[in-house]
Amino acid sequence: MAEVLQSLEGLESLKPQAPEAPKHVQKLDKFGRAYATGKRKDAVARVWVRPGTGKITVNERTLEVYFARPVLRMIIQQPFAAAARSGQYDVVCTVSGGGLSGQAGALRHGISRALTYYEPELRGPLKKGGFLTRDSRVVERKKYGRAKARRSFQFSKR
Repeated sequence: MAEVLQSLEGLESLKPQAPEAPKHVQKLDKFGRAYATGKRKDAVARVWVRPGTGKITVNERTLEVYFARPVLRMIIQQPFAAAARSGQYDVVCTVSGGGLSGQAGALRHGISRALTYYEPELRGPLKKGGFLTRDSRVVERKKYGRAKARRSFQFSKR
């Protein structure tokens, strides 16, 4: 039968041990790079991160050429700012699908994941900033009997 305790001191021995948090390990390829995939809307970014001078190459073009709008470049730089690693990593990536805004979001997601694979201790600040969560919002599909996803056809009484 169950053990009967006469005092509160014995409660500590009955408490089940909490499982340890999973240890995240560094994941690198044979070239010393960390690889990750980032997604946003319909865009997919394949990202390779390695130590360097902070050069970002997107589809074999520089960041300033591919993403001309400063807002998009700021979005891409956010994980480095949150992890205090600005200018310490070179990024090579290929993006496809979606528009420029979705591609910038996918690139940010991929960079964040690749940074956690290269430096597992960065997972905390990146997770707190919300950079590791995949934004699952996508375009709603069109329904039959409707002009678009929700818009009805124009009503006419006669």
